[in-house]
Parts: sequence; structure tokens; C-alpha cells
Amino acid sequence: MKSIKDIQNLKGVKVLLRLDLNVPNDFRIRKALPTLKYLYQNGAKTIIISHIDKTLESVAEYLNKFFKITFVKNYRNILTELEKINDGEMILLENIRNWQEEKNNDSKFAKELASLADIYINDAFSACHREHASIVGIPKYLPSYAGFQLEEEVKYLSRCFNPLRPFMFILGGAKFDTKIPLIKKFLNIADYVFVGGALANNFLKEKGMDIGTSRVSIENFNLKDYLNNPKLILPIDFERKGNSIVDAGPKTVEELKKYINKSKFVLWNGPLGEYENGFKNPTLELAKIIAESGVQSVIGGGDTLSAISELGLEDKFTFVSTGGGAMIQYLADGTLPGIEALG
Repeated sequence: MKSIKDIQNLKGVKVLLRLDLNVPNDFRIRKALPTLKYLYQNGAKTIIISHIDKTLESVAEYLNKFFKITFVKNYRNILTELEKINDGEMILLENIRNWQEEKNNDSKFAKELASLADIYINDAFSACHREHASIVGIPKYLPSYAGFQLEEEVKYLSRCFNPLRPFMFILGGAKFDTKIPLIKKFLNIADYVFVGGALANNFLKEKGMDIGTSRVSIENFNLKDYLNNPKLILPIDFERKGNSIVDAGPKTVEELKKYINKSKFVLWNGPLGEYENGFKNPTLELAKIIAESGVQSVIGGGDTLSAISELGLEDKFTFVSTGGGAMIQYLADGTLPGIEALG
């Protein structure tokens, strides 16, 4: 994987830069700033492509605080706009997923986008698990490089495969089918594996506990072998709403604190409860415990990021990943389609 730092000269060079600016807060934007500043300082003409739920127009306004940005709604107008901008200035294209060809990884579409630039830089780690045109298609047609944040993601997430010990892995949230490979893998790597959130409900049900109407996966994952593993740690008390488990209880948080305090490395992804429905306190407490422990820590996931952002603790962890699904897939597979595409 070639680095942005390997590019010999950027002055006047047309750069197609893939970012992930799809954010509930400005965390991912701030993580993209080192790459954007580098391109600005070295005089590149940068075309930024990204996705978002609605429109990138407000993101363009935000970025205009730092750079001169031209917002373009249709990629077919970019060449005209490129003729108007100076070295160091930038163009931000409207939501790339407005074109169905993006999700379909249409080769003609990828080639059209590639024709706008001289080189391609991917700094959108959190989208690198998607086999979309702007992630895996464009690199077939342009010299391609990794941006600073993508490099940081690979550097720090790779440490999770050979960490300091004792090593604790904390996995919460839902989406059992995507996370069971992580549980299986890290029971072989970590010293302690705590499974919380809705993920824990399948284990608790397998143990014979009455979980009522709690959220579970309907698939059969043959969990008996996992239950016998001494590394596996499950919640020991709960907060309930009616007949449903919605969060971890205070005894579980205290138990987590004991394990964290005797660990040298902690990897955490996913909340301890239904964070999106307002059940936050145990997750917020966990964030504070890890931040205050001084342990080396790598954390990520959408609700996890929301928790540390709410507490203002982003700089209290060794590394905070911008990825949700991408982080999970990278930890499971050791690579991602977008990383492989860079060669």
C-alpha cells in the first residue's frame, strides 16, 4: 500500500480524494484534515468524493473554514470547474451515492471518475469494506495511494493481532451474524473476551436464562463450545424494560473495571445496551473507565464514538477508529477490499 508521502510532486496535480464525510458529528471530518492540509500545502488540485445520507452542501460550508472549496452537484461539471481553480484549491462533489453506478461498482462510471484526475488517494477507511466504484473501481485506472488516516487505521488496528498482554476485547452492540467471527477469532488471541449488548442475549439464552422478549439473532450459531471457554465473560446483571434486557447493570460495569485494570491493552467496539434508545449510562461509564485506566486502547463503532464524543474523551484513548463495519471486517479478515485495491 503506497502512501501519500510517496508522491514526489503534487503542485498542480489533479487528485481524486475519497473521504467518508457521512457524519453525525465532525469527528471523521477532523480526521480527514491532515490529508486535506497536506494536499493544500503542496499545491494539489483536489477533487473530494464522499457519501452522506442526504447532501454534502453543509459539509462544504464547514470545510470552507479551512480551505477554498467549490461545491459541485454533478461530476460531469468537474472538468469545467477544475479550469477555474488554483493550485491548493478544492472541489467537493455532491453525494457520490446519488449515482446508482457507485454501489454497483460500474466500471464505466469508475473510469469516468478516474479520467478527472492524475492520481487517486483513499482516506476513507470507514468505507473500505464496500466494493463500490469510488473504493475499488477507480484504483484500476489511476496510480493510487493511502491517505494519512487510512495509514493510521491499518497501523493501530493491526496491533490488535499481536497486542500487549494481558489483552481484553470488549464487544457490544447487535448484528450477531457479522460479529460472531470476531468472537471466535479473538477467543484465540485475547486473554479476556467480554460480550455485551444484544450480542450477549444469544449466549444467555444458550445458558438457559429466560431473556423474555430481548433482542436475539434467530440463527443457530452452536454457542455451546464458546460457553465452555474460560476467556469468555458475559454480563452478570441487567437493566430491563418490561420483559426485555436493554442494558448492562452496575455489577457488570464493576466486573469490567476489574479486568480492564489488570489489562495492558483493550480493544472495544459497540455499546453495552440499546444506546440508540437512550440506554447509555453503562456505556458512558465504560468509556470513562478505559480512558482513566491508562491502558493502551483501540476503540471504534458508531455508538462507541457517540459516547466518547458526548464525554469529550476522544484524546484519552491510544487510537479511535473512524470505522464501524469496516473496523469489524478488518479485525475479522486482516484486510479490506479498499485496501487490497490500493495494491
